[in-house]
Amino acid sequence: MTRTADGSAGDADYGAIGRGYTTYRQPDPRILAAVLSAFGDAQTIVNVGAGAGSYEPVDRDVTAVEPSASMRAQRPPMLAPAVDATAEALPFPDGTFDAALASFTVHQWADLEAGLREMRRVTRGRVVILTCDPDSLDRFWLAQYAPEVVATEAARYPTIARIADGLGGRVETVRIPIPLDCTDGFGEAYYGRPEALLDPGARLANSAWSFVGEEVEDRFTRELADDLANGMWDARWGHLRTSPEFDGSLRVVIGHPGS
Repeated sequence: MTRTADGSAGDADYGAIGRGYTTYRQPDPRILAAVLSAFGDAQTIVNVGAGAGSYEPVDRDVTAVEPSASMRAQRPPMLAPAVDATAEALPFPDGTFDAALASFTVHQWADLEAGLREMRRVTRGRVVILTCDPDSLDRFWLAQYAPEVVATEAARYPTIARIADGLGGRVETVRIPIPLDCTDGFGEAYYGRPEALLDPGARLANSAWSFVGEEVEDRFTRELADDLANGMWDARWGHLRTSPEFDGSLRVVIGHPGS
C-alpha cells in the first residue's frame, strides 16, 4: 500500500490539506449522540481512521488508529495518542474490542472490503460506520454551483449496499438529520449558511475540494458570491436559512455480530 510522506494511506494527502482541519471540523453533539447510541453497551472500542478524534467517545476505552501524522498531531490532549496503522492491516488479535467505529473515513480507504473485514475481525460486537450516502449528495445546493465536487464525492463514497455487503450479516442503516448550526463542517453542514463556504479554509477541510482544479473553486466562489449579493441564492434556497434540519446524505451504518 502506497502512503504519502505524512503517512496518509487513502486518496487524500492530509499532510497537505489537514493542517487546519480541527478549526472547521468539530464533532457535533447531536451526531455524536447517534453514534454513541449505535454502540449499545460496548466499553472497548477501536476507532479506525480516527483522524483528530471526531466522534470518539470520551467515556469508554478507545484505541484509535490513524495513518496520517498531521491528523494524529491534532488530536486533543484528553484523547489517547493514535496508533500509526491502516484500516486494511489492524495490528490487533481477533476479537479484541467490543465495538468498532469508522467516521467519515471509509471513502478514503485504499481497499474498502479489506478494511471492513479487518474491523469485523478485531471486533466482538457492533461495527459502526458514520458515512454519507452517495446517492443522496445531489440534494445539496452545492451540486448547482460545483457539480464537479459533488461528483467527486459521489464517486469516492461507497454505496450503503457495498458497505453492508462488506460487513456481512445483519446491517442496519440510520438516517441522521443535519442540524442548521452543525459544528462539524462537512459540506452539507453549510446548507443554510452559504456564506461560510466562501471561506477557503472551510473548503480545505473537505477533502473533495483537493481533487478539483483551482478553476472550479474560482468559478464557485465567484458565482456563489454574485448570487448572494443579487439575492438569487435566497430566492431559490433562502428557506434553508431557518430550516432546523436538512435531510441530506448523512448515515450511520451498523453491522451486528453473529448474524
